[in-house]
Amino acid sequence: EDLGARVGLSRNAGWRRVRRLEEARIITARVALVDPAALGLEVSVFVAVRTDRHDPDWLDTFTRAVRDMPEIQGVWRTSGELDYLLKARVASVREYDAFYQRLIRKVEVADISASFVMEEIKDTTELPLDHI
Repeated sequence: EDLGARVGLSRNAGWRRVRRLEEARIITARVALVDPAALGLEVSVFVAVRTDRHDPDWLDTFTRAVRDMPEIQGVWRTSGELDYLLKARVASVREYDAFYQRLIRKVEVADISASFVMEEIKDTTELPLDHI
């Protein structure tokens, strides 16, 4: 109802539009955003990964490893000095260490470093749509 009102459509017309967007895979998922601290996940960490290997076998192993670790919220292959940047959410620094130990057992890396978030200034899933 709220969505329809915002875009000038009836409730049913708005719902049909949402369904079409889902079918076209423009809307890829519907999620509930929860407060990580309320779940005891108070530590955000960005993990920088460098590798000396760039072969398909290593990439397959790395991809499986990071996809299977629920702490990891995002993984990006980057240009520059870093090869990959990971965003993870854990309960504590101790939990990060356990996460780190599991990760390096699963995949060989040349270097790994972590930057712990001291303050979240902006963190959103919204996309800029003004250009549309």
